[in-house]
Amino acid sequence: MKAVKKEDVKDYVGKETGVSAWSVIDQNRINIFADVTEDHQFIHVNPAAAAKTPFGGTVAHGFLTLSMLSHFAKDTVLVLEGVKMGVNYGFDKVRFMAPVKSGKRIRGHFTLMSADEKGPGQWQFKYAVKVEIEGEEKPALMAEWLSMQFV
Repeated sequence: MKAVKKEDVKDYVGKETGVSAWSVIDQNRINIFADVTEDHQFIHVNPAAAAKTPFGGTVAHGFLTLSMLSHFAKDTVLVLEGVKMGVNYGFDKVRFMAPVKSGKRIRGHFTLMSADEKGPGQWQFKYAVKVEIEGEEKPALMAEWLSMQFV
C-alpha cells in the first residue's frame, strides 16, 4: 500500500496504482474454498468429471477469484496518511470473464476511479480491478470495488 496525503489523492484518479504479485490457484486452494463455502460442484472438485467438460479440468470458483482481491490489494491500493481503519464497502460491478483453471496463476491490476470525502474523515475509494490469468488474453474478472477509509 502506498501512503498518500489527502490533498494529493485526486492526482491518482484515472491512474493505475499497482499490479499485485502472482498467486497460484491450485487444486488444494480450490478444495479448501469449496469446503468453506459448501460449494462442491464437480467442475471445482472432481478432476475426472471436470476433464469431460469444455474447461478440460477443474476451475476455481468465481467467488474464490473475487476473494483474492483483498490479498492483491495489500500491495496495490492507496492508503491515506493517518488512516485509522479501512473497510470493504462493496462493488458497483463484478463480471466473471473467464474461468481460472486449477494450477494457473492470477494477479490483480488496480486503477483508481475516484476518491471522495463523504463526510469528515470518511473517504470512499472506487477502483477498477482486472484479474489477469497468466498466459491468457481474457481476464478472469473485472470489477468496480468500493472501500472506505477513516482518518
